[in-house]
Amino acid sequence: MKLVRHGPRGAEKPGLVDAQGRVRSLEGVLDDVRGAVLGDESLARLAKLDVARLPLVDPSTRFGACVGGVGKFLCVGLNYADHAAESGMQVPSEPVIFTKATSAIVGPNDDVEMPRGGEKLDWEVELGVVIGKETKYVDKARAREHIAGFCVINDLSERRFQLEGTGQWVKGKSCDTFGPLGPWLVTRDEVPTPQNLDLWLEVDGRRFQNGNTRTMIFDVDYLVSYLSQFMSLQPGDVISTGTPPGVGLGQKPEPIYLRVGQSMRLGIQGLGEQRQRVVAAR
Repeated sequence: MKLVRHGPRGAEKPGLVDAQGRVRSLEGVLDDVRGAVLGDESLARLAKLDVARLPLVDPSTRFGACVGGVGKFLCVGLNYADHAAESGMQVPSEPVIFTKATSAIVGPNDDVEMPRGGEKLDWEVELGVVIGKETKYVDKARAREHIAGFCVINDLSERRFQLEGTGQWVKGKSCDTFGPLGPWLVTRDEVPTPQNLDLWLEVDGRRFQNGNTRTMIFDVDYLVSYLSQFMSLQPGDVISTGTPPGVGLGQKPEPIYLRVGQSMRLGIQGLGEQRQRVVAAR
Protein backbone atom coordinates (compact mmCIF):
# COMPACT_ATOMS: atom_id res chain seq x y z
CA MET A 1 0.00 0.00 0.00
CA LYS A 2 0.86 3.62 -0.47
CA LEU A 3 -0.46 5.64 2.47
CA VAL A 4 -0.75 9.42 2.30
CA ARG A 5 -1.79 12.42 4.34
CA HIS A 6 -3.56 15.14 2.39
CA GLY A 7 -5.06 18.55 2.98
CA PRO A 8 -4.00 21.87 4.55
CA ARG A 9 -0.96 21.95 6.78
CA GLY A 10 -1.94 21.07 10.33
CA ALA A 11 -5.25 19.56 9.22
CA GLU A 12 -4.10 16.63 7.09
CA LYS A 13 -6.40 13.67 6.59
CA PRO A 14 -5.48 10.02 5.92
CA GLY A 15 -5.68 8.39 2.53
CA LEU A 16 -4.17 5.81 0.24
CA VAL A 17 -3.19 5.62 -3.41
CA ASP A 18 -5.18 3.22 -5.59
CA ALA A 19 -3.89 1.12 -8.49
CA GLN A 20 -4.60 3.98 -10.92
CA GLY A 21 -2.55 6.44 -8.89
CA ARG A 22 -5.58 8.28 -7.47
CA VAL A 23 -5.81 9.27 -3.82
CA ARG A 24 -8.69 7.71 -1.88
CA SER A 25 -9.89 9.02 1.47
CA LEU A 26 -9.51 6.96 4.64
CA GLU A 27 -11.61 9.34 6.75
CA GLY A 28 -13.80 7.32 9.06
CA VAL A 29 -11.38 4.40 8.78
CA LEU A 30 -8.33 6.04 10.39
CA ASP A 31 -7.78 9.17 12.41
CA ASP A 32 -4.33 9.66 10.88
CA VAL A 33 -1.35 7.83 9.39
CA ARG A 34 0.69 7.64 12.58
CA GLY A 35 1.60 5.59 15.65
CA ALA A 36 -0.31 2.36 16.24
CA VAL A 37 -1.87 2.52 12.76
CA LEU A 38 1.54 1.51 11.39
CA GLY A 39 1.62 -1.91 13.07
CA ASP A 40 1.32 -5.12 11.06
CA GLU A 41 -2.21 -5.96 12.22
CA SER A 42 -3.54 -2.52 11.39
CA LEU A 43 -1.86 -2.49 7.99
CA ALA A 44 -3.25 -5.97 7.26
CA ARG A 45 -6.78 -4.70 7.96
CA LEU A 46 -6.25 -1.75 5.63
CA ALA A 47 -5.02 -4.07 2.90
CA LYS A 48 -8.38 -5.89 2.97
CA LEU A 49 -10.42 -2.75 2.27
CA ASP A 50 -12.42 -2.49 -0.94
CA VAL A 51 -10.45 0.46 -2.27
CA ALA A 52 -12.93 1.14 -5.08
CA ARG A 53 -15.56 2.06 -2.49
CA LEU A 54 -13.40 4.70 -0.82
CA PRO A 55 -14.13 8.33 -1.82
CA LEU A 56 -11.79 9.94 -4.30
CA VAL A 57 -9.78 12.97 -3.18
CA ASP A 58 -9.46 16.05 -5.40
CA PRO A 59 -6.16 15.51 -7.30
CA SER A 60 -5.16 19.13 -6.64
CA THR A 61 -5.18 18.57 -2.86
CA ARG A 62 -1.87 19.17 -1.10
CA PHE A 63 0.16 16.21 0.16
CA GLY A 64 1.28 16.50 3.76
CA ALA A 65 4.19 14.65 5.31
CA CYS A 66 3.40 10.96 4.79
CA VAL A 67 3.52 10.15 8.52
CA GLY A 68 2.16 12.27 11.34
CA GLY A 69 3.08 12.60 14.99
CA VAL A 70 6.74 11.72 14.46
CA GLY A 71 8.41 11.26 17.84
CA LYS A 72 12.03 10.91 16.70
CA PHE A 73 13.63 12.03 13.45
CA LEU A 74 16.98 10.21 13.35
CA CYS A 75 19.54 10.61 10.60
CA VAL A 76 22.62 8.76 9.44
CA GLY A 77 25.59 10.77 8.20
CA LEU A 78 28.21 9.72 5.65
CA ASN A 79 26.49 6.41 4.86
CA TYR A 80 27.69 6.26 1.25
CA ALA A 81 31.45 5.92 0.84
CA ASP A 82 31.60 8.20 -2.21
CA HIS A 83 29.61 10.90 -0.38
CA ALA A 84 32.04 10.75 2.55
CA ALA A 85 34.89 11.21 0.08
CA GLU A 86 33.32 14.24 -1.61
CA SER A 87 32.72 15.78 1.83
CA GLY A 88 36.39 15.33 2.70
CA MET A 89 35.56 13.00 5.61
CA GLN A 90 36.69 9.48 6.47
CA VAL A 91 34.41 6.52 5.86
CA PRO A 92 32.96 5.78 9.32
CA SER A 93 33.62 2.45 11.04
CA GLU A 94 30.15 2.58 12.60
CA PRO A 95 27.08 4.69 11.82
CA VAL A 96 27.25 8.45 12.42
CA ILE A 97 23.95 9.36 14.08
CA PHE A 98 22.38 12.77 14.54
CA THR A 99 18.87 14.08 15.09
CA LYS A 100 16.74 16.46 13.13
CA ALA A 101 14.04 18.50 14.90
CA THR A 102 10.55 17.21 14.12
CA SER A 103 9.51 20.84 13.57
CA ALA A 104 11.51 20.62 10.31
CA ILE A 105 8.98 18.17 8.84
CA VAL A 106 6.83 19.41 5.95
CA GLY A 107 5.00 17.99 2.97
CA PRO A 108 6.89 16.69 -0.06
CA ASN A 109 6.04 19.63 -2.29
CA ASP A 110 5.98 22.44 0.26
CA ASP A 111 8.31 25.41 -0.11
CA VAL A 112 11.74 25.12 1.49
CA GLU A 113 12.85 28.20 3.43
CA MET A 114 16.26 29.79 3.20
CA PRO A 115 16.78 30.51 6.92
CA ARG A 116 17.75 33.96 8.13
CA GLY A 117 21.51 34.17 7.97
CA GLY A 118 21.64 31.17 5.68
CA GLU A 119 24.30 31.19 2.96
CA LYS A 120 25.00 27.53 2.19
CA LEU A 121 21.69 25.73 1.73
CA ASP A 122 22.26 22.20 0.43
CA TRP A 123 20.20 19.24 -0.76
CA GLU A 124 20.33 15.50 0.09
CA VAL A 125 17.96 12.88 -1.33
CA GLU A 126 17.62 10.00 1.15
CA LEU A 127 15.71 6.79 1.73
CA GLY A 128 13.45 7.17 4.76
CA VAL A 129 12.52 4.27 7.04
CA VAL A 130 9.35 4.48 9.15
CA ILE A 131 9.15 2.30 12.24
CA GLY A 132 5.99 0.21 12.70
CA LYS A 133 6.27 -1.19 16.22
CA GLU A 134 8.33 -0.71 19.35
CA THR A 135 11.89 -1.74 18.66
CA LYS A 136 14.42 -2.39 21.42
CA TYR A 137 17.58 -4.49 21.24
CA VAL A 138 16.41 -6.12 18.02
CA ASP A 139 18.76 -8.37 16.04
CA LYS A 140 19.52 -7.45 12.45
CA ALA A 141 17.86 -10.68 11.28
CA ARG A 142 14.51 -9.48 12.71
CA ALA A 143 14.88 -5.75 12.12
CA ARG A 144 12.78 -5.74 8.93
CA GLU A 145 9.74 -6.93 10.92
CA HIS A 146 9.84 -3.64 12.81
CA ILE A 147 9.64 -1.46 9.70
CA ALA A 148 6.24 -0.17 8.58
CA GLY A 149 7.49 1.20 5.29
CA PHE A 150 9.69 3.55 3.32
CA CYS A 151 9.53 7.06 1.89
CA VAL A 152 11.49 9.79 0.13
CA ILE A 153 13.25 12.40 2.31
CA ASN A 154 15.10 15.56 1.35
CA ASP A 155 17.55 15.98 4.25
CA LEU A 156 18.20 19.67 3.72
CA SER A 157 21.21 21.26 5.38
CA GLU A 158 22.58 24.74 5.99
CA ARG A 159 26.28 23.92 5.79
CA ARG A 160 27.49 27.08 7.55
CA PHE A 161 25.25 26.32 10.52
CA GLN A 162 26.28 22.66 10.39
CA LEU A 163 30.04 22.81 9.92
CA GLU A 164 31.31 26.25 10.89
CA GLY A 165 31.51 27.88 14.32
CA THR A 166 30.67 25.22 16.90
CA GLY A 167 30.12 22.69 14.14
CA GLN A 168 26.95 21.07 15.50
CA TRP A 169 25.11 19.10 12.85
CA VAL A 170 21.69 19.32 14.51
CA LYS A 171 21.43 23.09 14.12
CA GLY A 172 22.37 22.89 10.43
CA LYS A 173 19.77 20.19 9.81
CA SER A 174 16.78 21.36 11.84
CA CYS A 175 15.61 24.65 10.36
CA ASP A 176 11.91 24.87 9.56
CA THR A 177 11.04 23.06 6.27
CA PHE A 178 14.32 21.07 6.26
CA GLY A 179 12.52 17.69 6.38
CA PRO A 180 10.11 17.06 3.48
CA LEU A 181 8.63 13.53 3.82
CA GLY A 182 6.68 11.68 1.16
CA PRO A 183 4.67 11.81 -1.02
CA TRP A 184 3.74 8.32 0.18
CA LEU A 185 4.57 5.89 2.93
CA VAL A 186 5.07 2.70 0.92
CA THR A 187 4.54 -0.37 3.11
CA ARG A 188 7.45 -2.78 3.38
CA ASP A 189 5.71 -5.56 1.45
CA GLU A 190 5.97 -3.37 -1.66
CA VAL A 191 9.71 -2.77 -1.13
CA PRO A 192 11.24 -6.26 -0.87
CA THR A 193 14.75 -5.04 -1.81
CA PRO A 194 15.38 -1.66 -0.16
CA GLN A 195 19.10 -2.09 -0.88
CA ASN A 196 18.60 -1.80 -4.64
CA LEU A 197 16.68 1.42 -5.21
CA ASP A 198 17.72 4.19 -7.58
CA LEU A 199 17.58 7.68 -6.08
CA TRP A 200 18.22 11.04 -7.72
CA LEU A 201 17.90 14.81 -7.32
CA GLU A 202 17.81 17.74 -9.72
CA VAL A 203 18.12 21.49 -9.19
CA ASP A 204 16.47 23.63 -11.87
CA GLY A 205 16.49 20.60 -14.17
CA ARG A 206 20.18 19.77 -13.70
CA ARG A 207 20.86 16.31 -12.31
CA PHE A 208 23.26 16.46 -9.35
CA GLN A 209 22.59 13.21 -7.49
CA ASN A 210 22.20 9.85 -9.21
CA GLY A 211 22.80 6.88 -6.92
CA ASN A 212 21.54 3.55 -5.67
CA THR A 213 20.95 2.31 -2.12
CA ARG A 214 23.14 -0.75 -2.78
CA THR A 215 26.18 1.47 -2.16
CA MET A 216 25.18 2.22 1.43
CA ILE A 217 27.90 1.42 3.95
CA PHE A 218 25.36 0.30 6.56
CA ASP A 219 22.13 -1.20 5.23
CA VAL A 220 18.59 -0.56 6.42
CA ASP A 221 18.31 -3.65 8.63
CA TYR A 222 21.65 -2.97 10.28
CA LEU A 223 20.69 0.65 11.02
CA VAL A 224 17.40 -0.31 12.68
CA SER A 225 19.18 -2.91 14.80
CA TYR A 226 22.06 -0.56 15.62
CA LEU A 227 19.82 2.31 16.74
CA SER A 228 17.72 -0.03 18.87
CA GLN A 229 20.78 -0.85 20.97
CA PHE A 230 20.91 2.76 22.21
CA MET A 231 17.27 3.81 22.35
CA SER A 232 13.87 2.25 21.84
CA LEU A 233 12.24 3.13 18.54
CA GLN A 234 8.52 3.83 18.53
CA PRO A 235 5.84 3.49 15.83
CA GLY A 236 6.08 6.50 13.54
CA ASP A 237 9.74 7.27 14.27
CA VAL A 238 11.63 8.14 11.08
CA ILE A 239 15.18 7.22 10.10
CA SER A 240 16.86 9.05 7.23
CA THR A 241 19.53 6.68 5.97
CA GLY A 242 22.10 8.89 4.25
CA THR A 243 22.69 10.36 0.82
CA PRO A 244 24.69 9.38 -2.28
CA PRO A 245 27.29 11.73 -3.80
CA GLY A 246 26.34 14.88 -5.66
CA VAL A 247 25.46 17.28 -2.86
CA GLY A 248 26.24 20.96 -3.28
CA LEU A 249 29.08 20.85 -0.73
CA GLY A 250 30.95 18.32 -2.86
CA GLN A 251 30.81 20.10 -6.21
CA LYS A 252 34.11 20.88 -7.97
CA PRO A 253 35.96 23.15 -8.42
CA GLU A 254 33.88 24.78 -5.67
CA PRO A 255 30.63 24.09 -3.82
CA ILE A 256 27.27 25.06 -5.30
CA TYR A 257 24.48 26.06 -2.93
CA LEU A 258 20.79 26.74 -3.36
CA ARG A 259 19.45 30.25 -3.90
CA VAL A 260 16.01 31.72 -3.33
CA GLY A 261 13.86 31.07 -6.40
CA GLN A 262 15.48 27.78 -7.37
CA SER A 263 13.55 24.50 -7.51
CA MET A 264 14.41 20.93 -6.62
CA ARG A 265 12.94 17.68 -7.93
CA LEU A 266 13.93 14.38 -6.38
CA GLY A 267 12.74 10.81 -6.13
CA ILE A 268 13.38 7.19 -5.30
CA GLN A 269 12.43 4.19 -7.41
CA GLY A 270 8.92 3.06 -6.45
CA LEU A 271 8.57 5.64 -3.69
CA GLY A 272 7.49 8.69 -5.67
CA GLU A 273 8.83 12.19 -6.28
CA GLN A 274 9.08 15.48 -4.43
CA ARG A 275 9.26 19.04 -5.76
CA GLN A 276 10.26 22.07 -3.72
CA ARG A 277 10.85 25.76 -4.36
CA VAL A 278 13.32 27.75 -2.26
CA VAL A 279 11.83 30.86 -0.64
CA ALA A 280 13.10 33.35 1.93
CA ALA A 281 12.20 32.50 5.53
CA ARG A 282 9.20 34.43 6.80
